Amino acid sequence: MSGKIRVCDIEKYYGNKNNLTKAVNRISFQVQNGEFVGIMGASGSGKTTLLNLLAAIDQVTAGHIYYGDMDITELPDKKLADFRKDHLGFVFQDFNLLDTLTLKENIVLAMALHTNSRKKIEERVSAVMKRLGIYELRNRFPYEVSGGQKQRCACARALINRPDLILADEPTGALDSRSAQMLLETFTAMNDEMGATILMVTHDAFSASYCSRILFLKDGEIFHELVKGAESRREFLNEILDVLSLTGGEGSCE
Repeated sequence: MSGKIRVCDIEKYYGNKNNLTKAVNRISFQVQNGEFVGIMGASGSGKTTLLNLLAAIDQVTAGHIYYGDMDITELPDKKLADFRKDHLGFVFQDFNLLDTLTLKENIVLAMALHTNSRKKIEERVSAVMKRLGIYELRNRFPYEVSGGQKQRCACARALINRPDLILADEPTGALDSRSAQMLLETFTAMNDEMGATILMVTHDAFSASYCSRILFLKDGEIFHELVKGAESRREFLNEILDVLSLTGGEGSCE
């Protein structure tokens, strides 16, 4: 996959004609390679549905999503599965780690779907765990480490196959403020140093302030956009809080 992401006039409906819910209503936007984009909105605004559509976990009712020249809304199921495996990395709020595997084994498992030599797996897993500060914990099980350490393991798993795009759904939601800050600094490093393109759904203004651009959703539509530009993170945070205060959106700032 190469080139920018283009979301073109997508819609998503649930239910039937007698009880129709419009979760996403004619949304269009673009994401450049290497951007760190936040998606914000109150509960029920459509932000998680939008992320699921971008992840090809759910299918659009209408419209198109292009990754470079590839229209993922036209791909059959097998090619969609290959696309997710080869191009996307996921970070979820609840970590989705397997408790019966060590942290290292959880990350190795993500490489099992690809053809890699044992040496390559060892080198890449060690490198990403060291980068994220969890190498010393490699032989521990998820129940033996903190929430922040589990989430960094989830980040390592998302990064290990060097995906074109990382999709994060409320990644700091289950973390204390210190762990959340460490995770967001990890995302920033992934974005700045590794060129990772990141799309992060969050309700939290503090988390969103780490992004370079924010899309605000309301009733399934994009109603506002903020670009950080040369602003400090504190200035950007205040702008985000101003937008949320006008819309009644959530915006905790721990």
